[in-house]
Amino acid sequence: MITGHFGLAAAVKSGQRQVPLWALMLATVWLDVVFAPLYMAKIEYIVPVPGTKGGYGEGIIYADYTHSLLGALLIAAVTGALAAWRWNRRSGVVIGAVVFSHWILDLLVHRADLPLLPGNLGGLPRLGLGLWQYPWLTAAIEGALMLVGALLYWRAATGLKGGRTSAAVNTGLLVLIGAATLALDVAGI
Repeated sequence: MITGHFGLAAAVKSGQRQVPLWALMLATVWLDVVFAPLYMAKIEYIVPVPGTKGGYGEGIIYADYTHSLLGALLIAAVTGALAAWRWNRRSGVVIGAVVFSHWILDLLVHRADLPLLPGNLGGLPRLGLGLWQYPWLTAAIEGALMLVGALLYWRAATGLKGGRTSAAVNTGLLVLIGAATLALDVAGI
């Protein structure tokens, strides 16, 4: 869902011009950024689904801290507070919401591996709708999110310039397209 996350960030940027695009792009994958050191420390891990090659979307992800519902809310709140301190309250709320949107989008694609509480405290049922099991459907949803996000971003950016695009807008669109291409390549689609 990497591409979809970036598409959402671009869509948010179209309506929240005060928040830097780089900050929205980073915010949308922030849970995965925090996941990386925990994965390397073997605190959080991925187990391939039996009968698969273990590629993108073919694993049970035990990100019991970064991707638990409460953990994601806490990470979003702290990140939003830091953004509010750096820029302003509105930007902080937007950044916090974009950080948390990662969990919502992951809920669509993950198998039932998203815990409610950090460390799966209480052994509550894990959540996930499992769209990764249908790669073409997942790719279509991600592609739609990327396309809508890029179009909204472009429309908002060109509206500011009287119909002409600036170098920053063109660079932003190239970054979105590059991120989409990389994500689809990593996904093997």
